[in-house]
Amino acid sequence: MEVPGSRRRQLPVLLLWVNGLMTLGFAGARQRTDLCNESLMLEKLPACGKSFEEMMRKVDSKKWCNLTEFIMYYDNFTQCTEREANNASCFWPNPLAEGFITGIHKQFFSNCTSEKVHWEDPPDEILITLILIPVMLTCAMITLVVWCSKRSDIL
Repeated sequence: MEVPGSRRRQLPVLLLWVNGLMTLGFAGARQRTDLCNESLMLEKLPACGKSFEEMMRKVDSKKWCNLTEFIMYYDNFTQCTEREANNASCFWPNPLAEGFITGIHKQFFSNCTSEKVHWEDPPDEILITLILIPVMLTCAMITLVVWCSKRSDIL
């Protein structure tokens, strides 16, 4: 008779044990316990920036705002920063890597501001026409429907 009662007391212990195994990664998922080595990452990131700078020298500075001119160079730069962050056991992007990338953006793309388009209303003649055409068509369709509904003998 003590068996069912002891099993009931062992159930929470068993559940805690299974939860512990899953938390430790025994169930198939590995947890990373490495700490981010920020100083190593900050030491390695400038090499990515230097490489990007050398590649950007190949592009005419007037074309720096045209992403299609240097997209491969920027992709290499992004992969380099991600690789160096991961080698230092840091996630990517992180605030330090973002700060470095922002510095590169300021260096190369600070003059690439997007011009805002100033929208204006069309001239009154065009605006009135664009408003009246749908209104007239709606009135014509309503008139046609009412006229056809009164002349049901034709349909």
